[in-house]
Amino acid sequence: MSFQDELKQLSEKIKQYRDEARVQLHLAREDVKDEWDDLEEDWERFRNKLDGLLHDADDTSKEARQTAHKLGEDLKTGYEKIRNRLK
Repeated sequence: MSFQDELKQLSEKIKQYRDEARVQLHLAREDVKDEWDDLEEDWERFRNKLDGLLHDADDTSKEARQTAHKLGEDLKTGYEKIRNRLK
């Protein structure tokens, strides 16, 4: 699997977790809402970084790719945590 495919797959998984959490968010306590707001800011940064990486994939440094991947994994974990807390 190419790096671009891997990032796209990660992005889709994050989107799935995000969408599932959003549906249940209205039931959440205030502390979960604060956590959600923080993740949403990180989501926007990740999407902007991902768009740049996918657009300029050939010129992207290994460090930039690793940073984007780490941020994506952290986001996935954060949304998964919220989703699991809302079940």
